[in-house]
Amino acid sequence: MIAPLDQDEAFARIRLLRSPNIGPVSYRQLLARFGTAQAALEALPDLAARGKRQYRAAPQATIEAEIGAVRKAGARYLFHDMADYPAMLGQIEGAPPILTVRGDLSLARRPCVAIVGARNSSAAAVKLARDFSAALAAEGFCVVSGLARGIDGAAHEGALPSTIGVIASGIDIAYPPQHAELQERVAREGLLIAEEPPGTEPRGQLFPKRNRIIAGLSAGTLVVEAAPKSGSLITARLAGEMGREVMAIPGSPLEPRSEGCNKLIREGAVLVQSPQDVVELLSGFDGTPQSTFREAQPGFDYEIGLDEGAVDSTDIASLLTTAPVSVDEIVRQSGQPTGAVHMALLELEIIGRLERHAGGRVSLAA
Repeated sequence: MIAPLDQDEAFARIRLLRSPNIGPVSYRQLLARFGTAQAALEALPDLAARGKRQYRAAPQATIEAEIGAVRKAGARYLFHDMADYPAMLGQIEGAPPILTVRGDLSLARRPCVAIVGARNSSAAAVKLARDFSAALAAEGFCVVSGLARGIDGAAHEGALPSTIGVIASGIDIAYPPQHAELQERVAREGLLIAEEPPGTEPRGQLFPKRNRIIAGLSAGTLVVEAAPKSGSLITARLAGEMGREVMAIPGSPLEPRSEGCNKLIREGAVLVQSPQDVVELLSGFDGTPQSTFREAQPGFDYEIGLDEGAVDSTDIASLLTTAPVSVDEIVRQSGQPTGAVHMALLELEIIGRLERHAGGRVSLAA
């Protein structure tokens, strides 16, 4: 049984994650290295000093205000090692260490399927998304989507109350504004999830982060209708990298909004024509997708050895460019112990010199 988190450590965890240059990977590495968030916060200035930089963690007053805003919104925090944290999401590289949630967390324990698609969708595709979602909910699935206009909204409406909405804003911000009522219904009757702090307005770079949560919660992602450069295709690609099922509904080659789905199918996504196709693919999903859309990326090792010595982060930085490369390749080229290389990379990230990418790759910050 997981021990409850005391208030001081919970506060420290929020503060650690909100501090400059701390992302999901560095957060977990710091916890693995120092044991607690409180100890990690105390160590941050020394780690930054190795790179000849000063470091200040997020102000305590900022975290106090955030906690107050979460409570005011009727939400609560969910930490990565709590029993209620969604198991499927916890399996992915860079899973969000802390979420804010409203609603019924038991929904995330059901088999989940993501249904996504175009914002500027056709009437036929909207009806299809609504009908598929209703049928899948009736089969015991929970439908996950992003509360956007078009396909997302139809998917939530069809599946209510068996639906999870993942938003790119803070838990207290409704976006798009015309979905404020739907978002509130999802929070009351289903489950609403946000990774960003309260008060965060949606920005372009936050939507791919939201999409990784949608894909990560789900055994498979179904794209109903999408243009070639649709954000829905980002979700599908992320699902493929996670080793999850990727499905698409085909459309007319004369309809530009079907081009993205048809392209997915050509690249290995499973062609789906009925809700029963989805049920057959995802019932008892064991982590081996039938789709060949994209080979899964290797997992990421968060452990940092305590007794493997130290590596000068400047030496590791000299092996990096702005082109992403795998951490395994850095370990090979450096000839240093894996844990020591991870620690050096962590030091570079804390001082803002390192950027992390999908698939356990890193680069110098642009």
